[in-house]
Formats: sequence, C-alpha cells, structure tokens
Amino acid sequence: MPGENLYGLSYAHLIHSDGYETRGRIYGWHGSGAIGMIGLAKKIWIPIVIVIVVAVAGFTVHRIRTFFGADGIIVTPKVFADDPEPFDPKVVKYEIFGTGSYADINYLDLDAKPQRIDGAGLPWSLTLQTTAPSAAPNIVAQGDGSSITCRITVDDEIKDERTSNGLNAQTFCFVKSA
Repeated sequence: MPGENLYGLSYAHLIHSDGYETRGRIYGWHGSGAIGMIGLAKKIWIPIVIVIVVAVAGFTVHRIRTFFGADGIIVTPKVFADDPEPFDPKVVKYEIFGTGSYADINYLDLDAKPQRIDGAGLPWSLTLQTTAPSAAPNIVAQGDGSSITCRITVDDEIKDERTSNGLNAQTFCFVKSA
C-alpha cells in the first residue's frame, strides 16, 4: 500500500507471492513536485551556466568596445590628384663592354629585384630612372673575351667602374647608395 513520506514521495510496500517483502520508491511525479524540479535542475544546470557566461561576456565586450572605440574608425582618403610631381629623379645607367662578343649579366633593378640576361651582345647598356630616396645599383658580368668592363653612372656621374682581364673574364660594380 502506497504512502507518502516527508518529501512528498510515494512509496509502495509490496509482498510478493513467495512471501518476500519489498519496499521502494514509486518513480514519477507524485506529491508536491519539489523533487521533480530538483531533478530537472540537475539535468539542465550546465547549459544554463553556459548561456549566462556567454551573455555576460557579450555584454562586457559590447561595453569595452563602446568605451574604447567610441570615436569609430578613422579612414584617411587617398587623393592621388594632390600628389606632387616626381622631383629630382635619379637616372642610373648600367654599362658593360669588352673584347668579347657577348656576356652573361646579372643586376639588381632599382627595386632591388635580381634580373638576369644571358648572351647579351657587347657593348650593352641599360638606363633606369627612380624617384626613390635611395637605390643600390649592383651589376655582375662574365664575357667570352679576355677583358670585360662594367660601369655604373648615376645622374651622369661615374660612381663605379671596374675592368677584369683573363680567359672568360668576370667583373662586378656596386654602388652602396645612389
């Protein structure tokens, strides 16, 4: 016969046909329902805590952004029409000449990117122009003759010139700052 205890739970007192007696709790929603709510809370407390933490974090981030970033992002417009014309451009001239008929040439362009020319006919020259504040012209050449010369000229002023003699002569010229 079922009865209720102090917490509103229902219990049953059963006597089996073999004379064995059992007492136990009858599962389900009985009585006041206080234990049913506790059971429900035990099942969903972790998702509730996660929702609360996410809400508090979102509110905190929102407050920090409005406090520190209240002025918004400053964007500077690019107006290319107001750029001044290039002034005092530098003119760099590479020259290779010698007794042979061709040369393999390696040089740095004015953006310091290596360039290679195989089998260039001699004499060879290249003129480059820049408005950059500085440049580092560099050239290496190896010819098929017994003599080869390189020359770097910046604004019509010879900055470096070298000659090499020998079988398949090789030379280089370098200007630290032009």
